[in-house]
Amino acid sequence: MATSGDTELKVDIQPFRESLNSLGFEAFPLKIGWYNEVVSQAHQLQYSANTLALVVLSTPSMFEKVFLPFLQTGYCRGVRDPIDQCVSQTIKSCVSECLHDQSVDIMFDYEMLPSRKPKFLAQTAAHVAGAARYYRSSDVQDPPWGNKKMFGVCIHPRLGGWFAIRALLVLKGVEVGEVLQQVAPPDCVSSQEDRIELLQRFNLCWRDWTYRDIIPTEERYSAQQQEYFITPPDQRGELLKRWGFLTDAETETQISTSKHG
Repeated sequence: MATSGDTELKVDIQPFRESLNSLGFEAFPLKIGWYNEVVSQAHQLQYSANTLALVVLSTPSMFEKVFLPFLQTGYCRGVRDPIDQCVSQTIKSCVSECLHDQSVDIMFDYEMLPSRKPKFLAQTAAHVAGAARYYRSSDVQDPPWGNKKMFGVCIHPRLGGWFAIRALLVLKGVEVGEVLQQVAPPDCVSSQEDRIELLQRFNLCWRDWTYRDIIPTEERYSAQQQEYFITPPDQRGELLKRWGFLTDAETETQISTSKHG
């Protein structure tokens, strides 16, 4: 049950979640207040604390279920980043179909503010929603790297590192009370040794993707999906041409943004 102002408003997000799930995505609900409590003021989102939001992740099956069919339609021609375009198109379609009576603000992981800050901190959103645990240097006692800057990384309890955080949806005017309780993300990398190994793999050799297998996983990216994301962004046009999705002329204007899945 969700409320808007003093008026009780029923909002059923389950059809939206199920629709995304069938396409290789997962959506987890959260309150904006959970997010704002743990980020700096500069990154806080300007909605009331009880506003309902959903963080959306892509799972390994998204590539075969959605992205390859997207490429087959020819929509990737002239698109700077086909993955971004495909994800955007898919999520907006599901919103239109399942949440058509709601006003929804959608923020994608690749979008930036004029200040060049991201519109939202994706890993923090996934963590507070209970979707994936965000491991950082502060989670390690006496880190061997000392004061060296080490970036944190989210690990999914079923998928390890084989997923991506794609979007945050805010249901404007929809507030949730005690019906939505915060649940901590599973601590699937619990030992200090494994946390050290995870952060070292992610920061020092992320290109070999071994950090993604820090825990046993139910799914991994297919060989074709790995080839796509391993390929440098400025060479993906050639890859799509080899796969038969682009012509020589279309390849010249294809893909220049950096994504590694």
